[in-house]
Amino acid sequence: MEKYKEEFINFMVECGVLKFGSFTLKSGRQSPFFMNAGAYVSGSQLKRLGEFYAKAIHENFGDEIDVFFGPAYKGIPLAVVTAVAYSELFGKEIKYCSDRKEEKDHGADKGSLLGHKIKDGERVLIIEDVTTSGKSIEETYPKIKAQETEKGGIKIVGEIVSLDRMEKAPDSEKAALEVISQKYGFPARAIVSMKDVIEFLYTNGDKKIITDEIKKEIDKYYEIYGAKF
Repeated sequence: MEKYKEEFINFMVECGVLKFGSFTLKSGRQSPFFMNAGAYVSGSQLKRLGEFYAKAIHENFGDEIDVFFGPAYKGIPLAVVTAVAYSELFGKEIKYCSDRKEEKDHGADKGSLLGHKIKDGERVLIIEDVTTSGKSIEETYPKIKAQETEKGGIKIVGEIVSLDRMEKAPDSEKAALEVISQKYGFPARAIVSMKDVIEFLYTNGDKKIITDEIKKEIDKYYEIYGAKF
């Protein structure tokens, strides 16, 4: 496993973003682990978070990107800190953009977008925190494509999330990221997957964070909700 992935897993745990225990998800599922990107709150945490995203993007997508798009609300700071980090780490200026939950009807920046106004000829990468069902992309994709003046004018080069939960998408046996890739025709990647997390914290770890008991609960969870690869 790449060093930055190991560092990112430790970082999530240290920041209280990735927790283990018993949690009720929005879907109603009872999960033995939970990730909350809203727990990144300090300047130093956000700086490091942007660096992890930038490194993963550079490894998975390269530099052929013009805009980072962060869906409101959690995606807004993710796009901003990643743009800053990418400039510092790789010397490439990439703009940021986000959608507004409510369209602004006044001022010089009125409209449905915040930040850079995407236009034809630009290559866009979507940045999110985590995906379980893949439902959010159903709202994000048309908002980006609506900025085109010609069909195919804007290219979405991919999507990246921080954690792939590796769960079945609705009405599918496949993981949400795989479903997204097949449906929309662009790669969907994660900085780390739950497989990486388990390997680092349990299989090759000291079992203090993922204990034997928690590992059993994770195994039970994936017997029901785990994606087929």
